[in-house]
Amino acid sequence: MFGSKYSENEMSVIQYDGGKETFVWKCPIQDFTMGSQLIVHESQEALFLKNGEALDLFGPGRYLLETQNIPMTSRLFKMPIENGQIFQAEVYFINQTVQMGIKWGTDSKIRLFDPMSGLYLEIGACGEFNLCVSDSRKLVTKLVGTEATLSQSQLLSTGGQAGNVTGMHGYFRSMIMTYVKSFLAQIVKEKAINILEIDSRLEELSQLLEDKINVALSEYGLHMPEFFVTRILTPDDDPNYRRLKQQYADKYLRIREEEILRAEAEARAERKAVEAATEARLNMIRAQGQAEALKIKGEAEAAAYRMQAEAEASEMKMKGYTYAEETARKVGVGAVENGFGSTGEGGNNIGNSGLMGDLVNLGVGLSAMSGVMGMTKDAISPLMNTTGEMGQSVSNLMKPETQNTTWSCSCGMTGLTGNFCSNCGKKKGENTNEK
Repeated sequence: MFGSKYSENEMSVIQYDGGKETFVWKCPIQDFTMGSQLIVHESQEALFLKNGEALDLFGPGRYLLETQNIPMTSRLFKMPIENGQIFQAEVYFINQTVQMGIKWGTDSKIRLFDPMSGLYLEIGACGEFNLCVSDSRKLVTKLVGTEATLSQSQLLSTGGQAGNVTGMHGYFRSMIMTYVKSFLAQIVKEKAINILEIDSRLEELSQLLEDKINVALSEYGLHMPEFFVTRILTPDDDPNYRRLKQQYADKYLRIREEEILRAEAEARAERKAVEAATEARLNMIRAQGQAEALKIKGEAEAAAYRMQAEAEASEMKMKGYTYAEETARKVGVGAVENGFGSTGEGGNNIGNSGLMGDLVNLGVGLSAMSGVMGMTKDAISPLMNTTGEMGQSVSNLMKPETQNTTWSCSCGMTGLTGNFCSNCGKKKGENTNEK
């Protein structure tokens, strides 16, 4: 594709011809014909240099090399004007694709202070990173110089492992290893990372190391989009490390036991609370049920009483008397059934006060019966008179006899006490002999 000499009318085609792992590739031809074509592919840039000075920079595209297309080169150096004339320059193609999976590993142990145990331990680390060009001018002028290419192997070995990194070489070998060792120990101390739990912090460690290393790489026009710490090599043979692991295990077991006991206590308390709440709800439900039952019972009894009262009222209405009259009747009947008097002292005499009360009750009873039995006032008036008069009459009759009240009939019968003679039927006072 390239030749050292072209005929007068032959034009050159300038384009990238490097490998995938190449960051910078220098075109082997330095004598170019005016009017030649420059082809820059995607994810590439082309930089013209003259006498070691970086001049015009071209992005992706197809360019015809003319004076107006290379203004910096044309302005600083005398360039041919006509097509076909030869001019000299260096052209560097910069590959801006991200080169992935570049392995790294510490070439020696990293001594760090474990803040949790207070012990000094030695660890190793390894992983991968991705790398790309961020500033083509800076990379070419600072690193390339007179070299024809700058490849991945020149920057960092691709096959190193922690503890076996004899093949690691290149421009950034010492720089990256120094940063990893220094920053890793610093981060562990600042973040108080437990060495026994460091594997759970690998993502955090990776991000922090990436940020710190990129600060240094930016000075050379390079950038790490991703930096990964994939493994931390712990000192399993170190007695201090083994003792630390045992102490941590014992501590973890104690903590777990306390957590279990606390969880059990909380579970018991929660269960008791649930049981108490359940019992309270049950009591409330029972109380509500009892109240509802009492309410229903009361309503049923009231309904039954109302129905009974309505039935009785209907019956009394049909029989022609009222509730008040029925009540008076019952009172009167009770008074009659209970008698009129009470026995006096010694059981022989009838007391006046008891008799008077019975007579009063009798008056009430007779009054009630008059309404129930359909008696007329005239029929029972001789019996009713007044309560006082009846009481006085009966009282007089019931007084103990102080004289003989017997009488004798003219027919010869004697000792009569009634109003008529039991022998001849004569009325007392008609031809009688009273004693």
